[in-house]
Parts: sequence; C-alpha cells; structure tokens
Amino acid sequence: MSSKSVENSVIKDLALAPEGHLKIDWVEAHMPVLNRVRKQFEEEQPFKGLKVAISLHLEAKTAYLAKVIQAGGADVTITGSNPLSTQDDVCAALVEDGVTVFAKYNPEPEEYKELMVRALETGPDLIIDDGGDLVTILHAERPDLLQSVRGGAEETTTGILRLKSLEKEGALKFPMVAVNDAYCKYLFDNRYGTGQSVWDGINRTTNLVVAGKTVVVVGYGWCGKGVAMRAKGLGANVIVTEVDAIKGVEAYMDGFRVMPMSEAARHGDFFVTVTGNRDVISGEHYDVMKDGAILSNAGHFDVEVNKPELASRSQSVRTVRRNIEEYHLNDGRKIFLLAEGRLVNLAAGDGHPAEIMDMTFALQALSLKYVNDLHGSMGCRVVNVPYELDEQVARYKLESLGMDIDQLSDVQKSYLDSWAQH
Repeated sequence: MSSKSVENSVIKDLALAPEGHLKIDWVEAHMPVLNRVRKQFEEEQPFKGLKVAISLHLEAKTAYLAKVIQAGGADVTITGSNPLSTQDDVCAALVEDGVTVFAKYNPEPEEYKELMVRALETGPDLIIDDGGDLVTILHAERPDLLQSVRGGAEETTTGILRLKSLEKEGALKFPMVAVNDAYCKYLFDNRYGTGQSVWDGINRTTNLVVAGKTVVVVGYGWCGKGVAMRAKGLGANVIVTEVDAIKGVEAYMDGFRVMPMSEAARHGDFFVTVTGNRDVISGEHYDVMKDGAILSNAGHFDVEVNKPELASRSQSVRTVRRNIEEYHLNDGRKIFLLAEGRLVNLAAGDGHPAEIMDMTFALQALSLKYVNDLHGSMGCRVVNVPYELDEQVARYKLESLGMDIDQLSDVQKSYLDSWAQH
C-alpha cells in the first residue's frame, strides 16, 4: 500500500478495500486482451515518470485499466465520471494498490465537481476522459492546469461531440484520440455492451417482465441498435424514434416500427434514450404517456429525459424502490424514472460485461501510448485511432478465443492493389 495514495485520496472508507479487490480480481481474469497489453507495458514502461489522470465510471473494469496504465510506469490518479456509478469498495482497493483516487458514490454536486478538479490539480501529462468533463474543466475553468497536458483519449460519443466543437472553434489546446470512433469500440462496446448492460440495469431494478411490452428506443446509433436488438430478444415490441432519415430506414429494415416521439410516447411501456442530446423526452410527451410508463436513459448526461418538466406536471415525487422515482402526475397518472435519469446501465447496474470492456480499455491504453509517443507532431485536434491499433486489439481478442483467420497471399494482395488486373 502506498502511503502517498492513502494520504492524498478522497474516498468513502479504506476498510471497504477487500470486497473491491475481489471485484477487480474477477474482471482481470476475464480481460485477456488487456492482460496482454499489461505485459507489453510492464516490459516497455511507456509512461515512466508521467502522471495520468482518468475520469471514467469508477467500477472494477475501470480500476483494472488504471492498474494496467500504472504497470506502464505512470503515477495514476482517477476520479468518477458519474456520481451514481462510482463503487466505494473499488475506490478503496485502488488506493491500497497505490492509485490516487478522488471519488465517492453519490456525492453532492459541488463535491463531485471538486473531486474532478482535485484530480486535475495533480498536473497530469496525459488524460483519459469520459464525456469531455476533464477537457471542459481544463479549457473553461482551469486553463492554468493546461500547460502540462500532452494529450489524451476520449471514451464516448458525447465527449467527442464536445471535443469537435472545441476543435472547430480553434480552442482545443492538445490532441485527443477519439477512442469511441474506433471499430473495436462502437461495434462491440456501444452495440453489444450497451445492449446487454441497459437491460441488465432495467431488469434488476424493476423486476418486471419485458416480453409482450412495447419498448421505445430513442436514437438508433450503435448504442440504440444494441438496446433495440436486446429488447427484441427479450420479447418486446420495439419502436424506434430518430431524427436521421438514414437511421430511420435502417431501423425499419431491422424489423422495428419507426415514428416520431410525439406518437411513440402514447405506446411505450419502457423508454430508453440513447441520443447524446437533451430533452428528447419532454413535456408534450409526458402528457400522452400511459399510466405506469417507465423512463430510462443510457446517454452520458442526465438531460435526455427532461426532469424539470416532468416534476412540474407532478403533485408528488417519491422513491418507491432503489433507483426508481415515482412521479405522481396532476391528472392521477404515474410515470417512473430509473436512476434519476442517469446512465441506467451503470447507475442501476454494473455496466458493460468485462469481456466487452476488455477490448475498449485495451484501445484506451494503446491510444494513450500512441498520443504520448506522437503528441508533438499531432497538433491540437481530434485524432482517430489508427486502424493498426484497432486491428491489433481484434487480433488479440481472436487469439484469446482460440480462433484464427485467413491471411491474404502475395498474389491476392497484388490483385487488390492493381486496377489493371482482372
């Protein structure tokens, strides 16, 4: 145990560490790709002498990523990216392992923000961000902390949107790798990870049947595709709402009904928002919803379901079950909101499966090394994950499954490279 990490950290209770260690040990045993990256980092020490600040959903899989980066020589500090997804026992275990932690489950909003700032005040050379919170604080509130930052990596669609806005304005001060846009992130994490973990969170929270119900999926990006696919597998009738005509056609051809939210609101038993935008469920929609409709969000911020407009239509609000708030509307109907409108798969569940985050976090670790190696020549922009890193992670995954794929022969490569051959 590092006395420095204990003295500097802000957590709930160090005595919770034993249970946290068990959780981390479990995911480590199910993350073979990240284990392989860890071995590489232990040998190469790519982060020796550097400070790394991480803001992610602070549970066991994230904790193991922090340990892998630490194994590469980094002095690691970590904070949460959502107040309801932080697991206090995991925080305690990380502190015992020498990681500085600024995080607690469900802190007051002011403290939650302060814990993020404390992580940045360590003066990181590199960052891993989730939703762009660290980048936003650095650029908007604490530019005095920008000088040491070489670059970083971003986990989410929401964060990349914020980064690209900064880049467009010419205000981004260091390079950030768009991990969310990598194939091994959105094809697997966003689709299969979100699809499974959202329904894990909803099912364990409500303990209600999904089969035969109508599920409205708001947004048909990769996360929406996964949520709709798993809802269908559970026996639900699925409606998709979209603002993108191409995605609307895609949802239709995938076998789902497509309609505006103003119409879908009348039919839904369960609603899941996955857009990255605000107010996609709002006042006019509450006015026509069924008595007993259940709302949940799987987007990064708790703004997709408009809570003030729901509260303004309610005569009372009470917690009827852990992570379920009952809004008793003025006309007598009741609408239920899960996990305060925060990420239902993490605030009311354990997040994506370890085998899925294995690929995502391997990409994060390798992308952090990539930006550190080349930050001087990247410029202050949003950078794509090189295909070679994407393919490397996929290859490691196949090898961990005991699988192999074909290789092109020299003749085949020549044929593909020449326009004249036929």
